[in-house]
Amino acid sequence: MKKIYLDNAATTQVDTDVLDSMYAVMRDFYGNPSSTHSFGKASKTLVEKARKSIARIFNAQSGEIIFTSGGTEADNLILRAAIRNLGVDVIITSKIEHHAVLKTVEQLCLDNNVTVEYVNLGENGNVDIQHLESLLTKNESQKTLVSLMHVNNEVGNILNIENVANLCKDYKAYFHSDTVQSVHHLGIDTQKIPVDFFTGSAHKFHGPKGIGFAYIRKDSGLRAIVTGGEQERGLRAGTESVHSIVGLETAFLKAIQNKKEIDEHLLKIKQYFKEGLQQAFPDVAFNGTSGDLELSSPSILNVRFPFPPEKGKLLLFHLDLLGGVACSAGSACQSGSNQDSHVLKAILSSEDLKKTSIRFSFSKYNTKEEIDSVLETLIAFAKN
Repeated sequence: MKKIYLDNAATTQVDTDVLDSMYAVMRDFYGNPSSTHSFGKASKTLVEKARKSIARIFNAQSGEIIFTSGGTEADNLILRAAIRNLGVDVIITSKIEHHAVLKTVEQLCLDNNVTVEYVNLGENGNVDIQHLESLLTKNESQKTLVSLMHVNNEVGNILNIENVANLCKDYKAYFHSDTVQSVHHLGIDTQKIPVDFFTGSAHKFHGPKGIGFAYIRKDSGLRAIVTGGEQERGLRAGTESVHSIVGLETAFLKAIQNKKEIDEHLLKIKQYFKEGLQQAFPDVAFNGTSGDLELSSPSILNVRFPFPPEKGKLLLFHLDLLGGVACSAGSACQSGSNQDSHVLKAILSSEDLKKTSIRFSFSKYNTKEEIDSVLETLIAFAKN
């Protein structure tokens, strides 16, 4: 049975060019980048080259890129340091953020004298900008941090990050965005968009797991939450994983250089799948804005199937074990919790929530032939 991987919002297949670059570093550049001898300096050069390459894409300074173990650590670094170092009193966020943000905000509110405000969401899960402005007005006398993700990892909704950044600037609020699902698709020009902090993770764009970065605007005032050595401009102690950083750089540059071609391919795959689903299941629906090719990520389609609840409970099992199809009911980070998706709970009616929703997410490696096979599996499931 052929395996079909449609869970790329959770993680992606590592590109062969990335594997080659990482192997070369592990073989030839094994010095500690903090060491002052030639072996260390050679490794340090690779780290700083990667930092400059990534910063250049964002029109940022190299010192504004801090390497981390991934998006979760980067979000934690920013949110926790904002409370401790910037004196933030109020955090404005939404109920459909990634748990790296939601759980951290909840903990910060328990441990500190911090107020959390949740911005209203529209019918499709989009942020209500007018309500966001009212919350900023209400808390104008307080030090405020707004944390809203650029692209939702479950339903693919796209935030107008430029509008939100400018609104935060008008109200002198800090703005953090979890951009893990978007930096390789949509990009950010830090000279045009006044975002203070954002994050990335290599395994979302065909790089290795366990490496990511935080963008921290110069002179922000943040300090380390992981202390020890002076690595990463003193913001993140610990010996840098040189091969992982080079893998991140290789993957990111390749994604950006081939962005137009990749996004066109993703949109074609997504549209083809959407049309096939609508033809096979006239009552099918799409959660959030994921069914809108212009207003959502090209790589995410969150599908609500018209199956009876008891039958729908078997769908993921059928797709995986009988159809060889890898997909998910929501974020991989919550897969062991046995809870409904917090994103869908926030945006769906109680009746729609009872229906079976599946997130399919695509990559440059997926083909129309694979989509045909998935559709055949779904049609066979419906007939049984």
